[in-house]
Amino acid sequence: MERLPAGNGRKAVVLLSGGLDSMVCAALAREAGYELFALTIDYNQRHRRELEAAREIAAHLGAKRHVVLPLDLRQFGGSALTDDIAVPKEGLGDDIPVTYVPARNLVFLSLTLAWSEALGARDVVIGVNALDYSGYPDCRPEFISGFADLARIATKAGAEGDDFRIHAPLQYMGKAEIAAEAGRLGLDPAMSWSCYDPQPDGSACGLCDSCRLRREGFANAGIVDTTRYAE
Repeated sequence: MERLPAGNGRKAVVLLSGGLDSMVCAALAREAGYELFALTIDYNQRHRRELEAAREIAAHLGAKRHVVLPLDLRQFGGSALTDDIAVPKEGLGDDIPVTYVPARNLVFLSLTLAWSEALGARDVVIGVNALDYSGYPDCRPEFISGFADLARIATKAGAEGDDFRIHAPLQYMGKAEIAAEAGRLGLDPAMSWSCYDPQPDGSACGLCDSCRLRREGFANAGIVDTTRYAE
C-alpha cells in the first residue's frame, strides 16, 4: 500500500464515490492527518444508492465539507451504469466490461483537481486499485501518473511550481487487502455501497462484478461484510 505522507493539517480532496475503496481512502487520509474535503459526483448513475453512502461516510469521517456535484452522464450513455444496458451477472470476464463509463475517472479527477486548486489544496486522493486495473483503463498506474503530469501543466498552481500530489493508496491492493484495511480502520462495511444493480427492496444484487469482487474480498480477508445481499 502507498502510505499517505503525513498531512499535518493540510487540506486533501478525496474523490468519494460511496464505495468501499473510496471510503477506505478517505479514512486513510483522515488517519494521516489531513483536513478532509470530499467530492461526490452525482452522474445520474444506475446505482444512486452510493450517493447516500457517500453522505454517510463523509459525515462519519468528519469531512470539513462534502460537495455532491451533479453531472448527468446519462446524456452521453455508453455504459450499463448510465444507459439502458443490462448489468452483467454471469461473472468476471477478461474484456473491459460494459459497466465501464467512458473516461469517468479522467472527468472526475479533473473536477477534483479544479476544486482542489480553488481550495488551495494540493493533495488529491482517489481509490483506484489493482483489481480494477484489468478491466478499467482509467484505473491503471500510468493513468494516475499521467494525470499528475497533466495537473502540473494545466493549472495556475502547477505553472507556478506548486505541484499537486495525486495519491492512490490502494493502487496495488486487492479487495481482500482493502477489506482488511476497512477492518483495521474500524469502518462498518455496510456504510459503503458497491452494487451496480440495487434491488427494489434496497439490497445489493450479489451477482454483478462489483458485488462478486467485494464478497470475495471480504471472504478472503475473513471479515464479515455487513452489507445485505439479495443473492
